[in-house]
Amino acid sequence: MEIEKLEFHRRDNATGKLTFLESGAGKDISFDIRRVYYIYDVAPGERRGFHAHKKLEQYLICIHGSCTILLDDGSKQENIVLNDPSTGLYVGPGMWREMYNFSPGAVLLVLASEYYDEDDYIRDYDMFKSYLKEKNK
Repeated sequence: MEIEKLEFHRRDNATGKLTFLESGAGKDISFDIRRVYYIYDVAPGERRGFHAHKKLEQYLICIHGSCTILLDDGSKQENIVLNDPSTGLYVGPGMWREMYNFSPGAVLLVLASEYYDEDDYIRDYDMFKSYLKEKNK
C-alpha cells in the first residue's frame, strides 16, 4: 500500500501561520475540489468512516488537534496519525477508511473530487472485499 502525504505551502511570521493549497492540473491537489466538509465534536472513543468509494478521491487534513486514519486496501492495513494542519493525506478510490482517536477539539477537513453521490459509497466491509475481487479480475 502506497501512502501519499502532501506537505502544503506554509508561511510563518511573527503574527502567525498561514497554510494554503491550490487544486487543478499541476497544482498541490491534482483534482478539482467539488466538495468540502469537516468532522468535529467527535465524542471520546468514537470512530467515523467505515466505508470506501468507487471513484471519489479525497485529501484529509486535521486542521486542529489530531486523529488517526486507518486505511485498508483489501490486503494491508495502515494507521496514519494526522496532527499537522499543513499536511494532507491522499485517499484514493477503492480504499476502506476509518477515522478514530480524535483529540478533544479535533477538526478533520476533507477535500473531495466529486459531489455527494450515495451510489459511490461501499458501506459494508464484506461488499468492499467483493468489490475489490471483482475489480481486480
